[in-house]
Amino acid sequence: MSYTASVVGASGFTGGELLRLLDGHPEFEIAQATSRSKTNKTVGHVHPNLRHLDVRFSDPDDLEPVDVLFTATPHGVSMEQIDRFREVGETVVDLSADFRLSDEAPYDEYYDGHTRPELLDESVYALPELGHDRLDGAEIIASGGCNATATILGLLPMVEAGILSGDERVVVDVKVGSSEGGAGGGEASSHPERSGVVRPYAPTGHRHEAEIAEFLGFDVSFTVHAVDMIRGASATCHVFPDEPVSTGDLWTAYRGRYADEPFVEIVAGGGGVYRYPEPKAVAGTNRAEVGFEVDPKNGRVVAFSAIDNMMKGSAGQAVHAANVALGLDETAGLTFTGLHPVGAP
Repeated sequence: MSYTASVVGASGFTGGELLRLLDGHPEFEIAQATSRSKTNKTVGHVHPNLRHLDVRFSDPDDLEPVDVLFTATPHGVSMEQIDRFREVGETVVDLSADFRLSDEAPYDEYYDGHTRPELLDESVYALPELGHDRLDGAEIIASGGCNATATILGLLPMVEAGILSGDERVVVDVKVGSSEGGAGGGEASSHPERSGVVRPYAPTGHRHEAEIAEFLGFDVSFTVHAVDMIRGASATCHVFPDEPVSTGDLWTAYRGRYADEPFVEIVAGGGGVYRYPEPKAVAGTNRAEVGFEVDPKNGRVVAFSAIDNMMKGSAGQAVHAANVALGLDETAGLTFTGLHPVGAP
């Protein structure tokens, strides 16, 4: 059985990634790709890697019914358009932050409030590694934020193994690529300004803190740096457990948690150049690498996580969640293993 799918906001970076994944997916057929600014232009006009697609951008006001509607729109759009989106798509997978949280209060703190809070309980966070059963039959799916995704994947095994209870001090530093700013990222994301930098752009109060707190159950001290990289998010998490933790304890926790997860690999101090999680190693894939190291001098645990922000942190996560919600093979359309060496960051 095949499913029809459309992408709203298809001219952006994430929209293009969604089209790429849907084009190679054995169970999806692309119905429409919308863009208000690029209406009637070919998809390949904006996404040169998709020149082979016989698809033109259509106006988002002209959406037709589909099985799955992916919405890659700026924050605030989906909550205003959700009724129309649900009329068009039997399943709506939203890639903005509009339905990621279950409570209205964080939207007042981190965003500009929420106009449809009654739907927050109905929406399901997309990250399948939090539990596949949550996604079965979901009608509103909210793809997670890339920085939150990297952090949650890096810390989740310690939480579920009881190594972290939520009372400990946890400091998270994330390095992100310029694609996180989107196709219209502005001056800060332009190549001359971005080149060579390690720039703190959210020292405190980053919006993704709300997701981390909700799905891990505690707050973290969270800082994000912009670095000279196009794709990728790399989280380094400094954890200070109340009780001593051995490397063996961590291997047990991480192997036990991710043994059955096809897109998570443990990379923790082995041989070779890439001894710890590295965004370059997962570029273009839906894979996440996680790892750890124990500091015997002070009992600190350093946990690492690396993802491609536009794949595991956005479009890939969205397609993965749709696969699970529809009862498809969860790896369908997501088996690209990446490239090495990769010349561009």
